[in-house]
This record gives sequence, C-alpha cells and structure tokens, in this order.
Amino acid sequence: MFWIVYILQSQKDKSYYTGITTNLKERISAHNLGQTKYTASKMPYVLVWYCVFNNKKIALNFEKYLKSGSGIAFRNKRLTNL
Repeated sequence: MFWIVYILQSQKDKSYYTGITTNLKERISAHNLGQTKYTASKMPYVLVWYCVFNNKKIALNFEKYLKSGSGIAFRNKRLTNL
C-alpha cells in the first residue's frame, strides 16, 4: 500500500491544508464536497503538491514535519512557491 502526503490550497482564502491518504482522488473529492470538518468552510480546494511513500511511518512523519514551523517554511519556499 502507498501513502500520499498532499497539500491543498483553498481557492476561498488561499490558505493551505496538509494531509495524508491512500486514495488522493477520493480525499480531494471529500474535501471539496464538505465532508471533511476542518476544511469545509474554505472550499473549494486545488491540489498544489503531493508525494507518494511506500512506508506509512515515514509518510506520517513527513506530514507532521510539514505542519511544523520549519516544515511550513519549507513548504512555502520549496513546494508551493514554484
């Protein structure tokens, strides 16, 4: 099984959401249908970046890093500001 760490951008306020899933297409759909409590108020979303991992622990650790202060700085400089 593969694990996908992804970054979405709200088209409402341009904020970012970082998450993890095993089915990216279904997860983005859930975000855009308002089925995800945390993101429902900022729909719609577009995918701006993703990375596939074959190890769940590494994927979870990378998602956690991207949500940290230094991870947000890395995201803004290297992943979303291309």
